[in-house]
Amino acid sequence: MKRIHLGARPDLVQKAEAAGFTFHAMYGEPYWDEDTVYEFTLAQVENDIEDPATELHEMCRQAADHIVASEELMERLAIPRAHWDLVAESWQSDQPELYGRFDLIYDGHDPAKMIEYNADTPTALFESASFQWTWFEDMVASGALPPDSDQFNGIFEALTARFKHIFPRDTNIHFTAIETLVEDYATVEMMAYAARAADMGAHFVNLEQIGITPAGQFSDAEARVIGKLFKLYPWEDLLRDDFAAHLATAQCKFIEPAWKAVVSNKGLLPVLWRLFEGHPNLLPSFFADEIAAGSDAVTRAQDALARGTVTKPIFGREGASVAIMRGNEMIEASTEQDYADHPMIVQAYAEMPVFDGYRPIIGAWIVGKTCVGMGLREDRSRITQNLSRFKPHYIRA
Repeated sequence: MKRIHLGARPDLVQKAEAAGFTFHAMYGEPYWDEDTVYEFTLAQVENDIEDPATELHEMCRQAADHIVASEELMERLAIPRAHWDLVAESWQSDQPELYGRFDLIYDGHDPAKMIEYNADTPTALFESASFQWTWFEDMVASGALPPDSDQFNGIFEALTARFKHIFPRDTNIHFTAIETLVEDYATVEMMAYAARAADMGAHFVNLEQIGITPAGQFSDAEARVIGKLFKLYPWEDLLRDDFAAHLATAQCKFIEPAWKAVVSNKGLLPVLWRLFEGHPNLLPSFFADEIAAGSDAVTRAQDALARGTVTKPIFGREGASVAIMRGNEMIEASTEQDYADHPMIVQAYAEMPVFDGYRPIIGAWIVGKTCVGMGLREDRSRITQNLSRFKPHYIRA
């Protein structure tokens, strides 16, 4: 694993704009940064990222089964009691999942460490699945990369195949996000493109325009009933807003299903450690009160916890309300505290590799039950935040 200077394409801005990638730069800084890129060997990708991420996904499914059967864990994960049956039934009836993204720390040598699972509303999909592949093709065509190079990127093809698996041909699916959030809209458009490639009908509806019919079903801006809905809106919020009263009776098939509420929640991390303590791709993780109580499992993890801890809310986005400690010393903390009132978990700190002053995080994409691609973000901070840069990658022969 190396950080390589290749130089940006001279027509990068024009290509980004032509592709609808309007947020390739934000707040006067590049978001997509191809001046330097990450190089991997095939063995690193297959053995250290692809296979472990697929295994981690299966472990998360086992954790979901464990959580929905436990009142204690449903409470700890702050799933509203009024919707426990909705979440549990969606799992027990095997409502199909579409996609997710593991965030992994990896240095090219040691086992990758899972720091969280974005299982419900992961973004950076357009960058990973589409624009990253276009970059790779251009680099090979220009001779900047050798013709036998590759990229770990079967994301779009896997999404198309997954839509075909979940829905019959010609099914009409609504796709929703807040239209003014350009990153969210790009993710939804990427999903709709994959659905159309799978011979589905794809209709966008602005999240703020979804209504309720007299029969209690969801409807779009043209008063059409929504029977299938891909929503870039987290279950943690949906279960608490005014629409929640209609969820059980709306006769709507959701992507992602309601059971994703228990695996998109950072309370998943302590549950995984309970079930798979010592797994090489996991970091010791506990609910905050377990640390205070000093359980046997906490005692067994003392060496790892002594090297540092990361306190994070069970609900959170873009590194907000995260703090890294070593003993009583604050190593780093987010300036954004939007989620500080939520229950907290504590995870053992793993040092991220540093390349030219930047710390990369690997986003390993899951479609269905398999890891099918990856994208990287990097930040000077130890806490990957909303202004981190997306970096393309390639596999050297």
